[in-house]
Amino acid sequence: MDVTRAERVARVWWHKSRMASRAEKIADAIVHGVGLVVALLAGSALLTLALVKTAPQEFPALAIYVTTLVIVLSVSMAFNLWPRTAVKQVLARLDQAAIFLFIAGTYTPFLSLMWTTPEGIGLTVFVWSAALIGIALKLIVPMHFGRLAIALYLAIGWSGILVFQDLSQALPTSALGLLLAGGITYSLGIIFHLWEKLKFHNALWHTFVVAGASLHLFAIFDAMVFSRW
Repeated sequence: MDVTRAERVARVWWHKSRMASRAEKIADAIVHGVGLVVALLAGSALLTLALVKTAPQEFPALAIYVTTLVIVLSVSMAFNLWPRTAVKQVLARLDQAAIFLFIAGTYTPFLSLMWTTPEGIGLTVFVWSAALIGIALKLIVPMHFGRLAIALYLAIGWSGILVFQDLSQALPTSALGLLLAGGITYSLGIIFHLWEKLKFHNALWHTFVVAGASLHLFAIFDAMVFSRW
């Protein structure tokens, strides 16, 4: 039976051309598992301490962040470990869309400290608007804008540079340093995401993701809990 052009295109975007070995899949599963454990345990501690003691006003923003963190890691783990079936194609849409959701979710606690300023409100609107557009594109036409999506991930992720001065005043110096370190870690990890011929490239990419997410988690802990204790 002939394979239509649409079918060929669909097969390209939602799975890699090279099959991952069993060892690569195990390594990737371990990385995701560690990330999920950290997200659930540290995220729960963050929400509890913020609500009860240090940051009750920012609790909704923190809840959004922790929820998006757990979602992106869970969906990514499901997609990367699922066999090549029609379900994997659906998970691919959700995986790529969840990245946009997570970027906006990560920004929310930091920007909540600036919601009394036009800059804070403006960047919040920009980040969430861009993320929602990205989510829509990845859910509706995921086979298009592959490389452009990576550029959009980076653009949204680094948009905080536009209000860097305001962020530096709203955040403790240590939290600001962790925020920048997390952004650099994510950006460097994209090298391994694109280096598909490298063995264990997926596990390496997700290691950078978990490391970047952990740095941002610690930054939020610092800003919302430690500096207010």
